[in-house]
Amino acid sequence: MTLAHKARLRRNAFTISDWASARSLFMSDEEIGGKPMQEAIQALQTIINNSQHLVFFGGAGVSTESGIPDFRSAQGVYSQDLGRNFSAEQLISHSMYGKYPKLFYDFYRKHLIYPHAKPNAAHNFLARLEASGHLDAVITQNIDTLHEAAGSQGVLKLHGTIDRNICQECGRVYDLKSFLDAYDSQGIPRCPHCGGVLKPDVTLYEESLNMAVFDQAISAIQLADTLIVGGTSLVVYPAASLLQYFKGKHLVVINKQAIPQDDWADLVIHAPIGQVFSQLVLPEQ
Repeated sequence: MTLAHKARLRRNAFTISDWASARSLFMSDEEIGGKPMQEAIQALQTIINNSQHLVFFGGAGVSTESGIPDFRSAQGVYSQDLGRNFSAEQLISHSMYGKYPKLFYDFYRKHLIYPHAKPNAAHNFLARLEASGHLDAVITQNIDTLHEAAGSQGVLKLHGTIDRNICQECGRVYDLKSFLDAYDSQGIPRCPHCGGVLKPDVTLYEESLNMAVFDQAISAIQLADTLIVGGTSLVVYPAASLLQYFKGKHLVVINKQAIPQDDWADLVIHAPIGQVFSQLVLPEQ
């Protein structure tokens, strides 16, 4: 985002002075349940009510309230065979998939797949918002299927999905259940038809994003008058670069912790996103 754009955001900043508050727009989780947080929720509600083209951009923090931890918080793995430690990022890399598939698939199954997780308040509110015609798109960095389980249709999955797994030999595609059922005695998922290795259709470290999906995300953000960013530290690129394409009126950031991009936003709320969204209502038709 250019300095000129940042300055424009500041000039057009949405304030909550209409709710008789001279406080900062930065609301923390320590204030949940208190008047400042309620003023922030009211400010967010008003932004949503007045938006014509709303887009949501989320990350791992959207799903942590459903019991899915950020895989980067997982401890690395020590391989006795190789005599070295591997970080979470290394374990979910294309190199690991190619050179040490057993380690890759073991970590992937244990730390990236949560088949029994259920949508939380954030997923559910976004799905209802879309169904009511008030949300243009959900852009997610997550590979789970909780947005879809909640009922969202316009989900742009930047890093792919655990529910699509492709045989590297015959090209057949398998859903998550079939993928999990296909693990052999060596800990490698194999195609029931030809025995080829099944590769998850997710973007691993060292791999490029699906640029068709990325371009769709750019277009959605360029058309948005409001962009809500939630549950993401915005440290993973190129996904984090999407903010530079936003030229709309209101940028809202909702995270448990502060991030550098807070300085660009019109409204910042430091609280769990599900807890924030659970206090919102759908705009009137």
